[in-house]
Amino acid sequence: MSNAAPAEAAPAEATSTAEGEAPPAETAPAEGKAPVEGAPAEGEAPAEPAPEEPKAPTPPPPDEPTSEPLEVTVEDKSDSSVTITWRPPKTIPANSGLDGYTVEITKEGTEDWKAVNEDLTVSCRYVIKNQTTGDRLLIRVVAVNSGGRSPPATIADPILVKEVGARPKVRLPRFLRQRYVKKVGEKINLVIPFSGKPKPVVSWLKDGEPLDPKRANIRTSDTDSILFVRQAERVDSGSYEMCVKVDDFEDKAAIIIQIIELPGPPASIKVADVWGFNVALEWTAPKDNGNTEITGYTVQKADKKTGDWFNILEHYTRLNATISDLIMGNTYTFRIFAENKCGLSEECARTKEEATIVKEVIDYKPTPFVERDFTEAPKFTTVLNDRSTTVGYSTKLLCSVRGSPKPKIMWMKNKMILNNMDNPKYRMISTGGICTLEIRKPGQYDGGEYVCRAENQLGKVDTGCKLEVKKPVYADADKDKEAE
Repeated sequence: MSNAAPAEAAPAEATSTAEGEAPPAETAPAEGKAPVEGAPAEGEAPAEPAPEEPKAPTPPPPDEPTSEPLEVTVEDKSDSSVTITWRPPKTIPANSGLDGYTVEITKEGTEDWKAVNEDLTVSCRYVIKNQTTGDRLLIRVVAVNSGGRSPPATIADPILVKEVGARPKVRLPRFLRQRYVKKVGEKINLVIPFSGKPKPVVSWLKDGEPLDPKRANIRTSDTDSILFVRQAERVDSGSYEMCVKVDDFEDKAAIIIQIIELPGPPASIKVADVWGFNVALEWTAPKDNGNTEITGYTVQKADKKTGDWFNILEHYTRLNATISDLIMGNTYTFRIFAENKCGLSEECARTKEEATIVKEVIDYKPTPFVERDFTEAPKFTTVLNDRSTTVGYSTKLLCSVRGSPKPKIMWMKNKMILNNMDNPKYRMISTGGICTLEIRKPGQYDGGEYVCRAENQLGKVDTGCKLEVKKPVYADADKDKEAE
């Protein structure tokens, strides 16, 4: 048994040596196996382990190229150049980034790709210049970084190197499609856009003649033309024509420019007529309207006493007017200003003659006064009505009468004239045609027929009523008690 163990260990060592791996010296022999040479005997302290060798740093991942650029398109082209644009790649590695782009071209039918930019371009737009008109080019774009070139992004169809022709077109702004009005001294600065390929030839005319360079300046770019006048004058008014031409094609646009200023005064003015409190004026239109229509007139008046001017009519459009409500005895002078879009004329037309409102002598003959006859016979407007009262309770009889001269009032009882002076029981009042007979505390014998009579020179009239005086109820009850 003891001889077999070493025999088994020998091939194990040979195997380890053959693999190039030395067994660790500090490893203790396994149970039931022979101890390895150099191992400490039993009972002895184990040797200290050898320090571990440091691990090598992990190498960084290799740099990777980006994905291909996106959406390579042709933006513009001419007879000798092609302008292309594209978008950055979708994937750009964080460790390698993006250094730039290379633009490559080849003629259709060949595979000889050549870079047209010596240095990388960081822009996503590039102009391929110095090409031959009529060539058909295949174009591709490659993104470059430290990881190398990306897959190319190629335009699918060949590109023909030739100017894109377009008929010329004047794009006249909306506000210039009608008459363009400016005041004298103002600046004119009109920008007229146009289009066309190749670049159109632009020309200007004024009333069919070339522009005077002393009055107007023309500045033309690739996309618009500018008409500039520093200080406008009336001679700058007219019809301007802009023409853009490409080969045998042309387009024209007409612009009507009107330069206006304040008008002159009315040519003449006169006082046509004066009557009553009114003055009729007539005048003629001004000789100079300021290069625009007259919109109205302002009429003013001044009293000779004060000399102060006051507006009578404003924005008046006729050539004659009637001035009313003038003051009698005053003398007036009138003046008129013309008006257009710029405002009132600086000068005015003034009447040479004065208008005097004469005081007229009026012979007033009043209509003779005829006095009206208001005399009238008495007439009762309210008659007496029958009444009833109770013994001891005062009552009144009322009626109303009219007449002229004022009628005399008389009261009668049972055809007997009543006199309040003799009998204080009766009180007779007549005020404003209202006749009142007051019977104070009537007795049982005061009942009967009462008559009111009104009388004047033209006649007399009566109205009557019956008065019933009743016994009080409590008087009968007391008598019954006394009889019992």
